[in-house]
Amino acid sequence: MDGIPERLMQGFQNEVLEAIAIGRPFAEVARLLCERAEALAPTAICTILAIDNGRLRPIAAPSLPQSYSDALDGAEIGPTAGSCGTAAYFGWPVEVIDIETDPLWQDYAALVAPLGLRACWSSPIVARDGRVVGTFAFYYRTRRGPSPVERLIVENCVHLCAIGLEHEEQQRRNHRLAYYDQLTGLPNRHRFNAMLDERLAGDAPSLGLILADIDNLKTINDVMGHQVGDRLIQEVAARLAPGEPGLAGCHLGGDEFALLVDPCADHDQLGRIARDLLARMRLPLACEGNVIVPRMTLGGVLYEADGTDAGTLCQNADLALLHAKETARGGYVAYRPGLRTSITRRIGTIREVDRALAEGRIVAHYQPLVRLDSAEIVGLEALARMRMPDGRFVAAGAFQDAFSDTDVACRLTDTILQQVVADMAGWLAADIPFHHVGINLAAADFARDDLEARITAAFGSAVPLRHLVLEVTERVLMGEPGNAGMRAISRLRARGMLVALDDFGTGFASLTHLLTFPVDVIKIDRSFIDRLLTDRPSAVIVEALIDIARKLDMRVVAEGIECDVQRARLWELGCRIGQGYLVAKAADRATTTRLLRMFCRVAESGPGDVGTRRGAIQRLELPLSASA
Repeated sequence: MDGIPERLMQGFQNEVLEAIAIGRPFAEVARLLCERAEALAPTAICTILAIDNGRLRPIAAPSLPQSYSDALDGAEIGPTAGSCGTAAYFGWPVEVIDIETDPLWQDYAALVAPLGLRACWSSPIVARDGRVVGTFAFYYRTRRGPSPVERLIVENCVHLCAIGLEHEEQQRRNHRLAYYDQLTGLPNRHRFNAMLDERLAGDAPSLGLILADIDNLKTINDVMGHQVGDRLIQEVAARLAPGEPGLAGCHLGGDEFALLVDPCADHDQLGRIARDLLARMRLPLACEGNVIVPRMTLGGVLYEADGTDAGTLCQNADLALLHAKETARGGYVAYRPGLRTSITRRIGTIREVDRALAEGRIVAHYQPLVRLDSAEIVGLEALARMRMPDGRFVAAGAFQDAFSDTDVACRLTDTILQQVVADMAGWLAADIPFHHVGINLAAADFARDDLEARITAAFGSAVPLRHLVLEVTERVLMGEPGNAGMRAISRLRARGMLVALDDFGTGFASLTHLLTFPVDVIKIDRSFIDRLLTDRPSAVIVEALIDIARKLDMRVVAEGIECDVQRARLWELGCRIGQGYLVAKAADRATTTRLLRMFCRVAESGPGDVGTRRGAIQRLELPLSASA
């Protein structure tokens, strides 16, 4: 090579390439490259700049003061932006022999004059895709251009810089792929774990952790499409921690998010942040012709109070989130020590019911619905019972926790459906006019979109759907508005099935549900019946509900009647049908069959014949005393 021994140039190239290959930061590589270039061209002063969104970012200038790099940092490239800014702008080398008089330098001449720099030659660093990613420059203290040897040096340096910058860009891309979610741009689960460990390793950690799930994301994906679901995830990510100091949002995958709060003094502060987050989620989102109001459920933990290591904090935050999804969906629950016991108990109950289903120990018992004047049985409510290994039967309230598991809850509903259909087919074959049987649906039955298929498959041609009443609570209605399960119920109702709103009055916006949901029967909750005779507000509510139902042409059933005085007062108010311990407790199929034979055709004795009615009700109760 002209003027430079080949071994020196080869050694220079190898040293720089090795530094790139072993992963040294490009700032270190650039400094090494400048120092070696200046050693080969002793009268030149070397600088390397990167281009970031049209602005100069100094990388290395070992022979110039830091003040020079600071002054250039952030300067815009352009057609008259010195040698480097102009070379980057046009994408070709720019030689300025006299900085003092050249118009390209009119805005920057004063910057280099105190440094004794008189000339500059800058070459663009071009990536393989044609982008200008940086500049390599030689400054001179005399007014001159580059020599042939310097041109050779710069040619090699520009090539090495392109390799180094592209290598660093690829490393950044790989790092982003490994540690950041591509859909939202937020740190992913790997980065979240690292961030949590970093904060816990610091001096005197003070942080809170909130885990969050998007509610009903699967339903949105199924009904509106994954494009809408992805847009919802992106919007939630943007609202999670919109540039607020001390908050770091992460997307853990799917519908799962995490929010690190650092510092966090106490649970009160964590609760305020959680409530602020829920408030941000209430703004509607328009997407693909749909309007969605994002909903999230949150669980939170505090360092030290709820754990001091990452594993414990994450586990307890998961427990708080799980409890929130079961008891406060759409809200926030802070971890407390008792949750672990509660969750453990719930898991144990789910396993117990799962085993009972496998062993055929979940059975249907029936509680009669009767006319309050004659004790004629006009319908039944099927209630799930679990036979224990010792032969005892326990009511559904004892294994209520199992309904939080969608699979177990749906299997339990299917089991009761199959038994009820078999029993109804037997009663129809025996010419027993039982009218209707009510079956309770859990929230889990609405979480899937197969409700209509399950009910249709269970009934088949054995029993007409007009004999079925689906009982749905207000809590279920509030939790799953307008979903596929509700549409399925509407279609089944059009085929003759009836719908009862169970435990009426204990949920929210009850009267609204009467207008927006297809209801045939209102079942007044027993809490109102308990206070009917002693609490004036309860009595007023019961009277009003009976009147509203009559005017809306709906049937009314009073639940939990336990004394004859309650029965008589309900009859006076216009309620004609009731159920409760005064009438009968739930009983097995055999006992229920005997009762149906006895009381399905009891002649109506008239509202004035109280003695006959009381006798009929008492006779109905006697056979059940041993089997209740």
